Amino acid sequence: MLAWEREGLTDKVTDSLSAGTLIEGPEITQSELQLAVRNHSMPLEALRYAITPIGLHYVLIHFDIPAVDPTDWALTVGGRVRHPLQLNLEHLKARPSKTIAVTLECAGNGRARLSPRPLSQPWLVEAVGTAEWTGTALRPLLDEAEPLDDAGDVVFTGLDRGIQGDVEQQYERSLPVAECRRDEILLAYAMNGHPLPPQHGFPVRLIVPGWYGMTHVKWLRSITVLDDRFVGYQQASAYHYRLSDDDPGVPVTRILPRALMEPPGIPDFMSRVRFLGLARQVLSGRAWSGCAPITRVEVSADGGFSWTEAALEDSVSPYAWRSWSYVWDPTKPGEYELCARATDDAGNVQPIAQNWNREGVQNNSVHRVRVVVVEPGNQVQAPADRRISG
Repeated sequence: MLAWEREGLTDKVTDSLSAGTLIEGPEITQSELQLAVRNHSMPLEALRYAITPIGLHYVLIHFDIPAVDPTDWALTVGGRVRHPLQLNLEHLKARPSKTIAVTLECAGNGRARLSPRPLSQPWLVEAVGTAEWTGTALRPLLDEAEPLDDAGDVVFTGLDRGIQGDVEQQYERSLPVAECRRDEILLAYAMNGHPLPPQHGFPVRLIVPGWYGMTHVKWLRSITVLDDRFVGYQQASAYHYRLSDDDPGVPVTRILPRALMEPPGIPDFMSRVRFLGLARQVLSGRAWSGCAPITRVEVSADGGFSWTEAALEDSVSPYAWRSWSYVWDPTKPGEYELCARATDDAGNVQPIAQNWNREGVQNNSVHRVRVVVVEPGNQVQAPADRRISG
Protein backbone atom coordinates (compact mmCIF):
# COMPACT_ATOMS: atom_id res chain seq x y z
CA MET A 1 0.00 0.00 0.00
CA LEU A 2 1.30 3.44 -0.91
CA ALA A 3 1.92 6.05 1.76
CA TRP A 4 -0.93 8.27 0.60
CA GLU A 5 -3.26 5.27 0.73
CA ARG A 6 -2.27 4.55 4.34
CA GLU A 7 -2.55 8.12 5.52
CA GLY A 8 -5.68 9.10 3.65
CA LEU A 9 -6.31 12.26 1.69
CA THR A 10 -9.05 14.00 3.59
CA ASP A 11 -7.84 17.60 3.84
CA LYS A 12 -10.34 20.14 2.61
CA VAL A 13 -9.78 22.04 -0.61
CA THR A 14 -9.96 25.63 0.58
CA ASP A 15 -9.68 27.60 -2.66
CA SER A 16 -12.94 26.52 -4.30
CA LEU A 17 -16.63 26.22 -3.52
CA SER A 18 -17.80 22.91 -2.08
CA ALA A 19 -20.34 20.68 -3.78
CA GLY A 20 -23.89 21.69 -2.92
CA THR A 21 -23.11 25.39 -2.55
CA LEU A 22 -26.15 27.31 -3.76
CA ILE A 23 -25.42 29.42 -6.84
CA GLU A 24 -27.76 32.38 -7.14
CA GLY A 25 -26.91 33.68 -10.62
CA PRO A 26 -27.08 32.06 -14.06
CA GLU A 27 -23.32 32.21 -14.67
CA ILE A 28 -21.59 28.83 -14.70
CA THR A 29 -18.67 28.47 -12.28
CA GLN A 30 -15.25 27.10 -13.13
CA SER A 31 -15.93 24.07 -10.93
CA GLU A 32 -19.08 23.30 -12.88
CA LEU A 33 -17.25 23.79 -16.16
CA GLN A 34 -14.60 21.27 -15.09
CA LEU A 35 -17.33 18.71 -14.38
CA ALA A 36 -19.21 19.53 -17.58
CA VAL A 37 -16.20 18.91 -19.83
CA ARG A 38 -15.43 15.58 -18.13
CA ASN A 39 -18.99 14.30 -18.31
CA HIS A 40 -21.39 14.62 -21.22
CA SER A 41 -25.09 14.49 -21.94
CA MET A 42 -26.99 12.95 -24.84
CA PRO A 43 -27.73 15.39 -27.69
CA LEU A 44 -31.51 15.65 -27.86
CA GLU A 45 -31.53 14.85 -31.56
CA ALA A 46 -30.34 11.37 -30.52
CA LEU A 47 -33.88 10.74 -29.25
CA ARG A 48 -34.48 9.50 -32.79
CA TYR A 49 -32.66 6.28 -31.86
CA ALA A 50 -34.52 3.60 -29.90
CA ILE A 51 -31.09 2.39 -28.76
CA THR A 52 -28.64 5.21 -28.10
CA PRO A 53 -25.30 4.84 -29.91
CA ILE A 54 -22.53 4.32 -27.37
CA GLY A 55 -20.80 7.64 -28.03
CA LEU A 56 -24.05 9.58 -27.57
CA HIS A 57 -25.17 7.92 -24.32
CA TYR A 58 -24.81 10.21 -21.28
CA VAL A 59 -21.80 9.73 -19.01
CA LEU A 60 -21.22 10.76 -15.39
CA ILE A 61 -17.92 9.88 -13.71
CA HIS A 62 -17.64 10.76 -10.03
CA PHE A 63 -13.87 10.50 -9.63
CA ASP A 64 -11.44 9.16 -12.30
CA ILE A 65 -11.77 6.41 -14.87
CA PRO A 66 -9.67 3.65 -13.29
CA ALA A 67 -7.05 1.80 -15.32
CA VAL A 68 -8.11 -1.85 -15.32
CA ASP A 69 -6.15 -4.82 -16.68
CA PRO A 70 -8.86 -7.37 -17.55
CA THR A 71 -6.44 -10.27 -17.05
CA ASP A 72 -5.91 -9.22 -13.42
CA TRP A 73 -9.49 -8.19 -12.66
CA ALA A 74 -11.64 -10.32 -10.36
CA LEU A 75 -15.02 -9.90 -8.72
CA THR A 76 -15.36 -11.03 -5.12
CA VAL A 77 -18.65 -11.92 -3.45
CA GLY A 78 -18.33 -12.03 0.32
CA GLY A 79 -19.41 -10.73 3.71
CA ARG A 80 -22.37 -12.44 5.38
CA VAL A 81 -22.50 -15.40 2.99
CA ARG A 82 -21.93 -19.12 3.44
CA HIS A 83 -19.91 -19.56 0.25
CA PRO A 84 -17.64 -16.64 -0.68
CA LEU A 85 -16.89 -16.46 -4.40
CA GLN A 86 -14.26 -14.98 -6.66
CA LEU A 87 -14.70 -14.84 -10.42
CA ASN A 88 -12.44 -13.50 -13.13
CA LEU A 89 -13.83 -12.02 -16.34
CA GLU A 90 -13.64 -15.32 -18.21
CA HIS A 91 -15.62 -17.09 -15.47
CA LEU A 92 -18.23 -14.36 -15.42
CA LYS A 93 -18.72 -14.46 -19.19
CA ALA A 94 -19.05 -18.25 -19.09
CA ARG A 95 -22.19 -17.96 -16.98
CA PRO A 96 -25.66 -17.76 -18.59
CA SER A 97 -26.11 -14.35 -20.21
CA LYS A 98 -28.98 -12.09 -21.14
CA THR A 99 -29.37 -8.78 -22.98
CA ILE A 100 -31.82 -6.13 -21.80
CA ALA A 101 -32.55 -2.66 -23.20
CA VAL A 102 -32.55 -0.27 -20.24
CA THR A 103 -33.00 3.50 -20.02
CA LEU A 104 -30.55 5.13 -17.60
CA GLU A 105 -30.99 8.65 -16.27
CA CYS A 106 -28.87 10.65 -13.84
CA ALA A 107 -30.68 11.60 -10.63
CA GLY A 108 -29.40 15.16 -11.09
CA ASN A 109 -30.91 15.56 -14.54
CA GLY A 110 -32.50 19.03 -14.64
CA ARG A 111 -30.34 20.48 -11.83
CA ALA A 112 -29.01 23.38 -13.90
CA ARG A 113 -32.54 24.72 -14.41
CA LEU A 114 -33.09 25.24 -10.67
CA SER A 115 -32.70 28.66 -9.05
CA PRO A 116 -30.72 28.85 -6.91
CA ARG A 117 -28.95 25.75 -8.20
CA PRO A 118 -26.82 23.43 -6.04
CA LEU A 119 -23.21 23.36 -7.23
CA SER A 120 -22.61 20.05 -8.97
CA GLN A 121 -22.72 18.57 -12.47
CA PRO A 122 -24.87 21.17 -14.32
CA TRP A 123 -27.26 18.96 -16.24
CA LEU A 124 -30.05 20.55 -18.26
CA VAL A 125 -32.39 17.71 -19.34
CA GLU A 126 -30.20 15.47 -21.51
CA ALA A 127 -28.55 13.20 -18.89
CA VAL A 128 -30.16 10.04 -20.26
CA GLY A 129 -29.65 7.23 -22.72
CA THR A 130 -30.93 3.76 -23.58
CA ALA A 131 -28.54 0.90 -24.28
CA GLU A 132 -28.68 -2.84 -24.71
CA TRP A 133 -26.74 -4.24 -21.75
CA THR A 134 -25.41 -7.79 -21.86
CA GLY A 135 -24.28 -9.66 -18.78
CA THR A 136 -25.14 -12.33 -16.28
CA ALA A 137 -27.97 -12.07 -13.78
CA LEU A 138 -27.04 -11.08 -10.22
CA ARG A 139 -29.63 -13.29 -8.51
CA PRO A 140 -28.11 -16.73 -9.31
CA LEU A 141 -24.67 -15.51 -8.28
CA LEU A 142 -26.02 -14.26 -4.98
CA ASP A 143 -27.91 -17.52 -4.45
CA GLU A 144 -24.67 -19.49 -4.93
CA ALA A 145 -22.97 -17.36 -2.30
CA GLU A 146 -26.02 -17.98 -0.05
CA PRO A 147 -26.51 -14.93 2.20
CA LEU A 148 -26.90 -15.76 5.89
CA ASP A 149 -30.20 -15.36 7.67
CA ASP A 150 -29.12 -12.06 9.23
CA ALA A 151 -28.19 -10.53 5.87
CA GLY A 152 -28.84 -6.82 5.49
CA ASP A 153 -27.84 -4.59 2.60
CA VAL A 154 -25.75 -5.78 -0.33
CA VAL A 155 -22.94 -3.32 -1.13
CA PHE A 156 -21.49 -2.89 -4.62
CA THR A 157 -17.99 -1.38 -4.60
CA GLY A 158 -16.31 0.15 -7.64
CA LEU A 159 -12.65 0.65 -8.42
CA ASP A 160 -13.04 4.43 -8.76
CA ARG A 161 -11.71 6.34 -5.77
CA GLY A 162 -11.80 9.94 -4.59
CA ILE A 163 -12.95 12.46 -2.00
CA GLN A 164 -16.49 13.76 -1.63
CA GLY A 165 -18.08 15.39 1.39
CA ASP A 166 -14.58 15.41 2.95
CA VAL A 167 -14.68 11.60 2.94
CA GLU A 168 -12.05 9.54 1.10
CA GLN A 169 -13.88 6.63 -0.46
CA GLN A 170 -14.33 4.05 -3.15
CA TYR A 171 -17.57 4.74 -4.99
CA GLU A 172 -20.07 2.27 -3.57
CA ARG A 173 -23.82 1.90 -3.25
CA SER A 174 -26.11 -0.72 -1.73
CA LEU A 175 -29.42 -2.46 -2.37
CA PRO A 176 -31.58 -4.55 -0.04
CA VAL A 177 -31.24 -8.31 -0.54
CA ALA A 178 -34.85 -8.52 -1.74
CA GLU A 179 -34.18 -5.93 -4.48
CA CYS A 180 -31.09 -7.88 -5.58
CA ARG A 181 -33.28 -10.89 -6.31
CA ARG A 182 -35.01 -9.16 -9.24
CA ASP A 183 -34.31 -11.25 -12.32
CA GLU A 184 -33.48 -8.24 -14.52
CA ILE A 185 -30.54 -6.94 -12.44
CA LEU A 186 -27.34 -7.60 -14.37
CA LEU A 187 -23.60 -7.70 -13.93
CA ALA A 188 -23.01 -6.25 -17.39
CA TYR A 189 -19.85 -6.62 -19.46
CA ALA A 190 -21.14 -5.42 -22.85
CA MET A 191 -23.01 -2.37 -24.16
CA ASN A 192 -24.79 -2.44 -27.51
CA GLY A 193 -22.95 -5.63 -28.38
CA HIS A 194 -19.46 -4.30 -27.57
CA PRO A 195 -17.24 -4.65 -24.48
CA LEU A 196 -17.96 -1.87 -22.01
CA PRO A 197 -16.01 1.28 -22.94
CA PRO A 198 -13.73 2.57 -20.16
CA GLN A 199 -16.08 5.46 -19.33
CA HIS A 200 -19.05 3.11 -18.98
CA GLY A 201 -17.45 0.82 -16.40
CA PHE A 202 -15.09 -1.63 -18.12
CA PRO A 203 -14.84 -4.50 -17.48
CA VAL A 204 -18.07 -4.99 -15.44
CA ARG A 205 -20.78 -2.75 -14.06
CA LEU A 206 -24.07 -3.16 -12.26
CA ILE A 207 -27.34 -2.52 -14.12
CA VAL A 208 -30.47 -1.99 -12.00
CA PRO A 209 -33.41 -1.29 -14.35
CA GLY A 210 -35.77 1.41 -13.09
CA TRP A 211 -33.32 3.08 -10.67
CA TYR A 212 -31.48 6.33 -11.22
CA GLY A 213 -27.93 6.14 -12.55
CA MET A 214 -26.08 6.46 -9.22
CA THR A 215 -27.16 2.88 -8.44
CA HIS A 216 -25.50 1.34 -11.51
CA VAL A 217 -22.02 1.02 -9.97
CA LYS A 218 -19.26 0.99 -12.60
CA TRP A 219 -15.84 -0.71 -12.58
CA LEU A 220 -17.27 -3.23 -10.14
CA ARG A 221 -14.76 -5.00 -7.92
CA SER A 222 -16.77 -6.55 -5.08
CA ILE A 223 -20.22 -7.46 -3.79
CA THR A 224 -20.43 -7.53 0.01
CA VAL A 225 -23.40 -8.73 2.06
CA LEU A 226 -23.72 -6.87 5.36
CA ASP A 227 -25.65 -7.76 8.51
CA ASP A 228 -27.22 -4.28 8.67
CA ARG A 229 -27.88 -1.18 6.59
CA PHE A 230 -25.02 0.35 4.62
CA VAL A 231 -24.08 3.86 5.82
CA GLY A 232 -21.37 4.78 3.30
CA TYR A 233 -21.32 8.36 2.02
CA GLN A 234 -22.97 7.76 -1.36
CA GLN A 235 -25.81 5.89 0.34
CA ALA A 236 -26.45 7.66 3.63
CA SER A 237 -25.44 11.24 2.76
CA ALA A 238 -25.63 11.77 -0.99
CA TYR A 239 -28.64 11.30 -3.26
CA HIS A 240 -31.38 12.39 -0.89
CA TYR A 241 -34.34 14.58 -1.70
CA ARG A 242 -34.09 17.25 1.01
CA LEU A 243 -35.33 20.81 1.25
CA SER A 244 -32.76 22.20 3.70
CA ASP A 245 -29.38 21.40 5.24
CA ASP A 246 -30.96 19.98 8.40
CA ASP A 247 -33.57 17.92 6.53
CA PRO A 248 -32.58 14.21 6.62
CA GLY A 249 -34.42 13.81 3.34
CA VAL A 250 -35.72 10.81 1.46
CA PRO A 251 -33.29 8.52 -0.43
CA VAL A 252 -33.46 8.74 -4.21
CA THR A 253 -34.37 5.41 -5.77
CA ARG A 254 -36.58 4.94 -8.83
CA ILE A 255 -36.75 7.18 -11.88
CA LEU A 256 -39.68 9.59 -11.98
CA PRO A 257 -41.56 9.92 -15.29
CA ARG A 258 -40.16 12.22 -17.94
CA ALA A 259 -40.88 12.98 -21.60
CA LEU A 260 -38.35 14.69 -23.84
CA MET A 261 -38.96 16.17 -27.27
CA GLU A 262 -36.62 15.75 -30.21
CA PRO A 263 -35.90 19.37 -31.16
CA PRO A 264 -37.87 20.29 -34.30
CA GLY A 265 -36.58 22.50 -37.09
CA ILE A 266 -33.06 23.93 -37.05
CA PRO A 267 -31.17 25.62 -34.17
CA ASP A 268 -29.65 29.00 -33.58
CA PHE A 269 -25.98 28.23 -32.88
CA MET A 270 -25.69 29.82 -29.43
CA SER A 271 -29.19 29.97 -27.96
CA ARG A 272 -30.41 26.66 -29.44
CA VAL A 273 -33.76 28.33 -30.15
CA ARG A 274 -35.45 26.31 -32.90
CA PHE A 275 -36.63 27.80 -36.20
CA LEU A 276 -39.44 26.20 -38.20
CA GLY A 277 -41.26 26.93 -41.41
CA LEU A 278 -44.96 27.75 -41.37
CA ALA A 279 -46.11 24.20 -42.11
CA ARG A 280 -47.40 21.11 -40.39
CA GLN A 281 -44.82 19.61 -38.01
CA VAL A 282 -44.54 16.11 -36.60
CA LEU A 283 -43.24 16.48 -33.06
CA SER A 284 -41.70 13.36 -31.53
CA GLY A 285 -39.66 12.16 -28.58
CA ARG A 286 -39.26 9.53 -25.88
CA ALA A 287 -40.82 9.02 -22.45
CA TRP A 288 -39.89 6.74 -19.55
CA SER A 289 -40.43 6.00 -15.87
CA GLY A 290 -38.80 3.65 -13.40
CA CYS A 291 -41.94 3.53 -11.26
CA ALA A 292 -44.41 2.02 -13.75
CA PRO A 293 -44.93 1.80 -17.53
CA ILE A 294 -45.61 5.03 -19.41
CA THR A 295 -49.31 5.25 -20.27
CA ARG A 296 -49.66 8.80 -21.63
CA VAL A 297 -47.67 11.63 -23.16
CA GLU A 298 -49.27 15.04 -23.65
CA VAL A 299 -48.06 17.95 -25.75
CA SER A 300 -48.73 21.67 -25.36
CA ALA A 301 -48.05 24.38 -27.96
CA ASP A 302 -48.91 27.28 -25.64
CA GLY A 303 -46.47 26.93 -22.77
CA GLY A 304 -48.55 24.44 -20.78
CA PHE A 305 -51.93 26.17 -20.73
CA SER A 306 -53.61 23.45 -22.79
CA TRP A 307 -52.63 19.85 -23.51
CA THR A 308 -53.36 17.27 -26.20
CA GLU A 309 -52.55 13.59 -26.00
CA ALA A 310 -49.79 12.23 -28.26
CA ALA A 311 -49.61 8.83 -29.93
CA LEU A 312 -47.48 6.21 -28.18
CA GLU A 313 -45.53 3.32 -29.67
CA ASP A 314 -44.50 0.11 -27.93
CA SER A 315 -41.19 0.03 -26.09
CA VAL A 316 -38.35 -2.28 -27.13
CA SER A 317 -38.18 -3.47 -23.52
CA PRO A 318 -40.19 -3.14 -20.29
CA TYR A 319 -37.22 -1.16 -18.94
CA ALA A 320 -36.73 1.20 -21.88
CA TRP A 321 -38.35 4.43 -23.04
CA ARG A 322 -41.39 4.68 -25.33
CA SER A 323 -41.55 6.69 -28.52
CA TRP A 324 -44.31 9.30 -28.88
CA SER A 325 -45.45 11.58 -31.70
CA TYR A 326 -47.86 14.47 -32.22
CA VAL A 327 -48.88 16.43 -35.33
CA TRP A 328 -48.76 20.19 -34.76
CA ASP A 329 -50.11 22.63 -37.32
CA PRO A 330 -49.04 26.20 -36.45
CA THR A 331 -51.41 28.72 -38.02
CA LYS A 332 -49.28 31.86 -37.91
CA PRO A 333 -45.65 32.96 -37.54
CA GLY A 334 -44.32 33.82 -34.11
CA GLU A 335 -42.71 32.43 -30.99
CA TYR A 336 -44.11 29.33 -29.31
CA GLU A 337 -43.19 27.31 -26.24
CA LEU A 338 -43.72 23.62 -26.92
CA CYS A 339 -44.02 21.33 -23.89
CA ALA A 340 -44.18 17.59 -23.28
CA ARG A 341 -45.13 15.68 -20.15
CA ALA A 342 -45.48 12.00 -19.28
CA THR A 343 -47.77 9.98 -17.03
CA ASP A 344 -47.06 6.44 -15.83
CA ASP A 345 -49.34 3.60 -14.84
CA ALA A 346 -48.90 4.40 -11.14
CA GLY A 347 -50.44 7.84 -11.70
CA ASN A 348 -47.19 9.79 -11.50
CA VAL A 349 -47.29 12.90 -13.70
CA GLN A 350 -44.50 15.30 -14.59
CA PRO A 351 -45.00 18.56 -12.70
CA ILE A 352 -45.33 21.90 -14.46
CA ALA A 353 -43.06 23.74 -12.03
CA GLN A 354 -39.40 23.13 -11.24
CA ASN A 355 -38.94 20.64 -8.42
CA TRP A 356 -36.45 22.55 -6.22
CA ASN A 357 -34.50 20.64 -3.57
CA ARG A 358 -31.18 20.96 -1.78
CA GLU A 359 -29.26 18.50 -3.98
CA GLY A 360 -30.98 19.25 -7.25
CA VAL A 361 -32.20 15.69 -7.76
CA GLN A 362 -35.41 14.36 -9.31
CA ASN A 363 -36.23 17.60 -11.09
CA ASN A 364 -38.53 16.08 -13.71
CA SER A 365 -40.57 19.15 -14.63
CA VAL A 366 -42.08 19.28 -18.13
CA HIS A 367 -39.73 19.66 -21.06
CA ARG A 368 -40.02 23.11 -22.69
CA VAL A 369 -38.72 23.89 -26.18
CA ARG A 370 -38.72 27.47 -27.47
CA VAL A 371 -39.44 27.66 -31.22
CA VAL A 372 -39.87 30.46 -33.75
CA VAL A 373 -42.16 29.83 -36.71
CA VAL A 374 -41.13 31.91 -39.73
CA GLU A 375 -42.40 32.51 -43.24
CA PRO A 376 -40.07 32.12 -46.24
CA GLY A 377 -37.92 35.12 -47.06
CA ASN A 378 -35.27 35.17 -44.35
CA GLN A 379 -31.63 35.45 -45.41
CA VAL A 380 -30.41 32.03 -46.49
CA GLN A 381 -26.93 30.99 -47.58
CA ALA A 382 -27.38 28.48 -50.36
CA PRO A 383 -25.06 25.48 -50.06
CA ALA A 384 -22.28 25.43 -52.60
CA ASP A 385 -23.42 22.18 -54.19
CA ARG A 386 -26.81 23.71 -55.00
CA ARG A 387 -25.72 27.01 -56.47
CA ILE A 388 -26.37 27.44 -60.18
CA SER A 389 -23.27 28.58 -62.01
CA GLY A 390 -23.52 30.96 -64.99
